[in-house]
Amino acid sequence: MAGRFRLTLAQMNPTVGDLAGNADLARRAWAEGKAAGADMVALTEMFITGYNTQDLVMKPAFAKDAMGHIEALMTDCADGPALGIGGPLMQGGKLYNAYHVLKGGRLVRQVLKHHLPNETVFDEVRLYDRGPLAGPYDLGVLRVGTPICEDAWHEDVPEALEESGAEVLLVPNGSPYYRDKFDTRLNVMVSRVVETGLPLVYLNMIGGQDDQVFDGGSFVLNPGGEIAVRLPVFDQAIVHVDFEQTDAGWRAKPGKIASFPDAWEQDYRVMVEATRDYFRKTGFKKALLGLSGGVDSAIVATIAADALGPENVRGVMMPSEYTSQSSLDDAADVAKALGIRLDTVPIKEPRAAMTKVLGPLFEGTSPGVTEENIQSRLRGVILMALSNKFGEMLLTTGNKSEVAVGYATIYGDMAGGYNPIKDLYKMRVFETCRWRNANHRGWMNGPAGEVIPPGVIDKPPTAELRDDQKDSDSLPEYADLDVILEALIDDEKAVDEVVDMGFDRDVVKRVENLIYIAEYKRFQSAPGARLTMRSFWLDRRYPIVNRWRDPG
Repeated sequence: MAGRFRLTLAQMNPTVGDLAGNADLARRAWAEGKAAGADMVALTEMFITGYNTQDLVMKPAFAKDAMGHIEALMTDCADGPALGIGGPLMQGGKLYNAYHVLKGGRLVRQVLKHHLPNETVFDEVRLYDRGPLAGPYDLGVLRVGTPICEDAWHEDVPEALEESGAEVLLVPNGSPYYRDKFDTRLNVMVSRVVETGLPLVYLNMIGGQDDQVFDGGSFVLNPGGEIAVRLPVFDQAIVHVDFEQTDAGWRAKPGKIASFPDAWEQDYRVMVEATRDYFRKTGFKKALLGLSGGVDSAIVATIAADALGPENVRGVMMPSEYTSQSSLDDAADVAKALGIRLDTVPIKEPRAAMTKVLGPLFEGTSPGVTEENIQSRLRGVILMALSNKFGEMLLTTGNKSEVAVGYATIYGDMAGGYNPIKDLYKMRVFETCRWRNANHRGWMNGPAGEVIPPGVIDKPPTAELRDDQKDSDSLPEYADLDVILEALIDDEKAVDEVVDMGFDRDVVKRVENLIYIAEYKRFQSAPGARLTMRSFWLDRRYPIVNRWRDPG
């Protein structure tokens, strides 16, 4: 009789540091697997601790506590399927990223991660010791090989597992989103399947952690690279996959293949999920933001409404003598369309008071950027006062173009706890607004329809800190600026290469300088949702003090 093996895949959302809560999620998944007659229930990399833990996992008391929860699971999940769960292992004075396989009240295997990623958001060489190459573990019906996340991106670990008798590869991951990443994952995993001739299970977690969002999209490949099962992106899913033994080896029976949304929807979903989980996991329930009538604050308000519900979002309009009536009207229209609260706090009188107080010290100087920035900083004071008084987290609204060149006031409009659009260039802000106006999904808590008036999207961007001010007075047009920024930041191109793309050398050199001198601002800025491989925080780490400029 041909062998059969049922594997339950748990694509779930752990929380860093919530060891008891994560263990309860594991018990729930295991119970569902048991009820479905599973032979094994699989959870993701470092599930018991949540991921990415950064240096927290190096704290001995934390690692020991996590291991204690895994020992408790070994007892609690003894009467039923095997349980595979990621977690730390302290052993012999070393710390490992391990995958613990439990069955029948005992430890079947602790697989130790061999390849430690040390790029983009990952610092695992800093955190863990490297484990040895290991063979598969026997679950009675078949032998499972487990390359942990990065291990499957290299040929040697899957090859060693296949050569030592593995019949199925189970790859538990903590793989965060960046735009179009699924195709990269799939191509690499297909290569592993072709090389080994084994079916492969790619299991990824979901949920937001600081700047990162884990997007799920778990899948099962049969030899030849055909997708047998694919789980949805971003949503929790507990799915039972049946494997059958054939003359050619083990094969996964075809199951549901979830459809994936396009890149625009996935980016927007990431910003919503990042904001939602940042609030949920830090304990905040309500958000506020400065609602200026501009496109950036409009999209942030929309993201907040979709993440938290309109009833949990407060917009604050803080007009000065330079605020146009159209901005007042646009802010009111956005708030009405979204169904969020809008308060108005004029800053003309506080600004006059500050000008008077500083007058004796500023005597003999000409008004300029300093006086303009007083307005922004007064708005920051007002918003932080509301945040403190009512326990509402302040969202900042600077897009990646502004964050890149420092077109924001530190301790002013940069004040706040989270920035949903920190990795979204200005031109993508415009298109994202149009996309949201045309689309509504069940995971959005905000209303359907046109929530951002076209006039807000189409009008020339302005900070309104002086008469007739436009962003283009100080910066290249965003259509040009974004191309230059992507070349210098995302692609790390040299100045000469950007000039060869058709841009004026003086403009490119000026943008390059703005990027470097704004580093100190970004160092103090709020975290925000990661959409690309060159987001500002862990992906791109530059010194604050830096006198080098490209000589090209």
